[in-house]
Amino acid sequence: MLHVMTTIDQKQMDAATDARTGSADTAGAASTEAVEGIIGDFMAAVRELRCRGTQRLVKQDVSMTHLHIMWLLEHHSDLTMGHLADMLDVSLSNATGLVDRMEERGFVERVRVPDDRRIVQVRLSAKGRAVLEDVEVLKSTMLRRVLGRLDRSQLERLATTLEDVRQAINAETAADPDTATAFGLQHHTH
Repeated sequence: MLHVMTTIDQKQMDAATDARTGSADTAGAASTEAVEGIIGDFMAAVRELRCRGTQRLVKQDVSMTHLHIMWLLEHHSDLTMGHLADMLDVSLSNATGLVDRMEERGFVERVRVPDDRRIVQVRLSAKGRAVLEDVEVLKSTMLRRVLGRLDRSQLERLATTLEDVRQAINAETAADPDTATAFGLQHHTH
């Protein structure tokens, strides 16, 4: 069962609104407090959902590190061992060990570059893609079940809030493309 998230009281929400509109000098501290509370609640909810999904992955012999590597490969296609090590911020030998274990389990495959046989690229295998598809189905199913517990009014508020967050993300990534790239975010305009 999901843990119940703590709620932000109206005073904190008003302070956050004041901070956005600049209508109160002391709103900055209250806004920071509200934001920190929201971040804590959001992270707790994500951790709870992740724990549920992790149990299923463990049964498939997939670690969170393996899953992260598979997501990187899905997003970036084939990667050289050196580039993968850089993205993971680990040594080449550490990345090689991780890829060895993933290759043994059939999640990835190594491919030599035809023009330069010294270069080895790593790519997702069909089994690795199937794992990622399974994770997406699991996430969607879990989110549907969770959202199914909310009434229409709660769903409408959530939809409005998520749209506000999406717009804030777009504004932030447009303002700071380097940070957006570092976090794997793309700026989209709609």
